Amino acid sequence: MKYYLGIDLGGTNTKIGIVDEEGNVHGKTSVPTHIQDGPQQACARIAEGVRGLLKGAGLDASAIASAGLASAGPMDIPGRQLLRTANLGEKWHYCPICDMMSRACGFDVIFANDASAAAYAEYWVGKGKTATKHRLNRDMAEDTGKPITSMVLLTLGTGIGCGIILNRQVYDGEHSQGGEFGHAIIDYSPDARICGCGKPGHFEAYASATALIRHAQEAVLAGRETSLANRMEALREEGAKVVAEEANRGDKVAMELILNTAKFLAVGIVTLMHTIDPDAIYLGGAMTFGGSNSPLGRTFLQAVKDEVKIRALKTCALTTTLDFADLGGDAGFIGAAGIAKVSE
Repeated sequence: MKYYLGIDLGGTNTKIGIVDEEGNVHGKTSVPTHIQDGPQQACARIAEGVRGLLKGAGLDASAIASAGLASAGPMDIPGRQLLRTANLGEKWHYCPICDMMSRACGFDVIFANDASAAAYAEYWVGKGKTATKHRLNRDMAEDTGKPITSMVLLTLGTGIGCGIILNRQVYDGEHSQGGEFGHAIIDYSPDARICGCGKPGHFEAYASATALIRHAQEAVLAGRETSLANRMEALREEGAKVVAEEANRGDKVAMELILNTAKFLAVGIVTLMHTIDPDAIYLGGAMTFGGSNSPLGRTFLQAVKDEVKIRALKTCALTTTLDFADLGGDAGFIGAAGIAKVSE
């Protein structure tokens, strides 16, 4: 059995896991990234975490065939470096992070976008593993029983990450920016909302957790009757989950905001359907409102599906599976390890 190391580099914490060739996790841990200290010290802390993880799993370093490093973009994957990344700070700009991590940990390290890594994990061992293709038979979707070969994972959080699998392979684009769908334009009006990147009208500015929080604050400032008015400080500190809590308590404005977010999300999803025509699109990240295990999550997903049905070509609407992802916060390091495996 071969083992692979997966490293999911985050702005606050970095998740590390040992994954075998079948996608089973044999140990995982998390270490603080402390981005203010710079990449060199972060790599040293991660390497220490790797050594502790190997010891806990009873494995020698020689058991690791290779490692995958997943990070948020923008990045230059062939050049093995970060570009001007917003979530890590200036010390990380144009940093050859992949080679630095390789030296620190002592393994060959493969570079990957974090959303692409999460998408690959879902395809490899998550929701996509048992999913099957659909085709249009007159006006009905027919299950072919064949395994899917293409999918998209949208990670909903502070921003919107997008990982794309085409013909069983991760699609990164010619310049490593192929999955930056959070910055697709969905509003070109003069008063379009400004994205966190500073550009107007981007998908993230309407369908992310950050956007939901902003919409909630605006509703309160507009004088709408909502229990959110009593939770403004919590909204700033705890984010979108506060809106979910109030919706679950019956607040009509909070529910309206969540359903409007579903509509914005559907607009982006339809664009993905019409551009890529994938077998499936899965939703993951922090803003899934409890996912399929929650009545609110199921209501949110159904609202997305209803809006997609209105806006999408029938073939896409009927043959593209829309569902929640399975793997949660482990997807990044599992997928990073999987990408290392297929890159051998």
